[in-house]
Amino acid sequence: MTTVTRIIGIDPGLRHTGWGVVDSLGNSVRFVASGSVNSDGALDLASRLVQIHDGLDAVLHQYQPDEAAVEITFVNKDAGATLKLGQARGVALLVPAKRGLPVAEYAPNAVKKAIVGAGHAEKGQIRVMVKVLMPKATFESDDAADALAIALTHAHHRGSVVGRLAKLAAG
Repeated sequence: MTTVTRIIGIDPGLRHTGWGVVDSLGNSVRFVASGSVNSDGALDLASRLVQIHDGLDAVLHQYQPDEAAVEITFVNKDAGATLKLGQARGVALLVPAKRGLPVAEYAPNAVKKAIVGAGHAEKGQIRVMVKVLMPKATFESDDAADALAIALTHAHHRGSVVGRLAKLAAG
């Protein structure tokens, strides 16, 4: 394998959508960038979704990833909050798909297991392990760290049965 594959991981959220970009070459993964797209809570839902769309679109334009991985929505006890999160997740799936990128989806527990080794890891453990796996990685929020974890998970599973199943589940 001699071709670098640039991957963007996206952690959808209505307030903060985390993103992380890595370059993958075989078993080697290199940190490129990370951050969050934030929406203004004072705006109506449609306007906030536009902010997420435009922010992610700008990130994809700047970093030109080859593939995307998005976390599957966690179902809350609050149905209204879950529905809003699902709408933000829809935008997170739409933006890379409109650019023609393959988009894989990973359950939160699968990401935690891939990064920490346990499916019920805490956010702090994910931050620590992302830093261990990519010492040069910088991230200012849990959302960005989670997005990097999603990108790392995809980098390590994209050619495996797990990665193929994730792509099938997305279809």
